[in-house]
This record gives sequence, C-alpha cells and structure tokens, in this order.
Amino acid sequence: MTLDRRILIASGLALTAGPSVARARSLPPAPGDMVLGAATAPVQFVVYASASCNHCAHWWTTELPAIRKAFIDTGKVRLVFREFLTPPNEFAAAGFLLARRVPGKYFEVLTTVFQKREAIFESGRLWEGLLAIGQQYGLTEAQFTAAMNDTKALDGVNTRFRRAIGEDQVQVTPTFFVNGAPYEGEADLAALSKIFALAAKG
Repeated sequence: MTLDRRILIASGLALTAGPSVARARSLPPAPGDMVLGAATAPVQFVVYASASCNHCAHWWTTELPAIRKAFIDTGKVRLVFREFLTPPNEFAAAGFLLARRVPGKYFEVLTTVFQKREAIFESGRLWEGLLAIGQQYGLTEAQFTAAMNDTKALDGVNTRFRRAIGEDQVQVTPTFFVNGAPYEGEADLAALSKIFALAAKG
C-alpha cells in the first residue's frame, strides 16, 4: 500500500471479531514489540493500542505518564507496546510508520501523534498533520514521504495486526495483558497499582 500525499489510502484489512481471551497465558516476545522498562522487571504489561483510537489517546496521555513514573521508570514493570489498527486504519498505520522512522524516538513520536490526532482529524489534513509531526522530530518532507511509502515497513504493521487478532485475540483498543493475563478493569494508576502488586507476587 502506498500512502498518497492527498489522502491516506486504507490498508484494506478488516477488523475481525474473535472469541475473548478467557485465561492467562504466556505472551512471549513478538517481532515488532516496542518496549519501555527493564527486562528484569517482575511484571510484564502488554498494551495493544491504535494511533487512530480516541480511547487509546486518552489513556496514553492522561493515565500512562503516572503509571510510567511509578512503575516503568522504577524497574517494577516492563511495558510492551503492540501496534493495532482501528478506523481510519490508514491513519493508524501511518502514525506507526512515522514513529518507527525517527531513530530512538518511537514513544515520543507516538505520544505526539496521540496528542495531536484530534486536531489533525478536525482539520481533515491527515497527511499534512503527520508531516508536521515528522518535521518536528527532524524529518524532511522527502524522508517523511519515504516513510509513508515504505511497503516493507507497512507489511510489518499489517502482519502485527493480523497476529494480534489471530493469536492474542485482540478485538478492541486499548487492550491490556498483565503477566499474560487479560486485564479488562479500570486502567488508571490506582487500579493498576493493585494489579501489578498481585502480579509481582506471582
């Protein structure tokens, strides 16, 4: 798929529903995982989110900062981020392609996409909005265009999306797993503090 300058073309991958995950199970490392936190942390916190998802953007920008400060930056929890696509799929995919193109700044770029997605959607200028973010992180327009036209990188996004649906049975975003167990409750600092404490005890 090529992302056109004037309109980002949908990936054509339909979101398919699957049975909900009902039991804890191992979530081994997967190609394309993006990780924050120490590898030795006793708790693995897997987050599936989409760059185009309003609920993901809200959680990422309002809840995650406190969780990161209390648990991830202190070595207690390792966050494993996995990309998912929700409508408009093309914007979600483009956001991930952009974040991966800026060396060493994946989470910073993704955070900026989440912060600005609403304004970009309201403007209707998706390409220009993402280009501005790329330029904010030092990409030229040519480098940004190359990122959007990177079919190999896009194939990786689509492969990870299919794996999320097929293997981890993810249906909505954000979706959370704590030490392999699906977690569906409140995902604020207070609630997750209790869940992380229980997970750390094994």
